[in-house]
Amino acid sequence: MMAFKSFKLDKVEKALSSIAEKMEGSLKVGWMENAKYPDLTYVAQVAAWNEYGTSKSPPRPFIRNMINKESDKWADTIQRAATAFDYNGHQVLSQMGLVIQEDLQQAIVDFSDPRNADSTIAKKGFNKPLIDTGHMKDSITYLVDE
Repeated sequence: MMAFKSFKLDKVEKALSSIAEKMEGSLKVGWMENAKYPDLTYVAQVAAWNEYGTSKSPPRPFIRNMINKESDKWADTIQRAATAFDYNGHQVLSQMGLVIQEDLQQAIVDFSDPRNADSTIAKKGFNKPLIDTGHMKDSITYLVDE
C-alpha cells in the first residue's frame, strides 16, 4: 500500500513541476523607463508625485486604491488564464498584464477626490485630477520577462 501512495505522489510532483516550469516568468505593469513627457520628465516620476503628493499638491493614491479594489479578482483571472493557455507562462502573464494595465488606466479615469485646485481647473478647463493631456494614462504598459 505504501508503494502505491508513493507512486501517486511522484506523479503529482512531476505534474506540478511541469506546470511550474511552464509558468516561469515575471510581469511588470506601469510606466517603463522609456515613458517620458516631451520635457524628458519620466512619467513614472509624475505618477509617484500624484500617488504620494508633493509640497504643492495632495496625495492622490490612485495606484493603492486600484490595488485594493481590483486585486481580489486577479487570482481568479490568473487561474482562468492558466487553464485557458495550458499554463504557458508568457501567455498567462501577458493576459494578466493587460488586465492590470486596463485596471490602472480606469483608476486614473475614475479618480476624482481630492479635486484639482480652482487655479488648475481654470488652466486645464476641466476638473480631472490625474488627467491633463492623457499621457500618463496612455503610457501605462506591461512587460513579461521570461
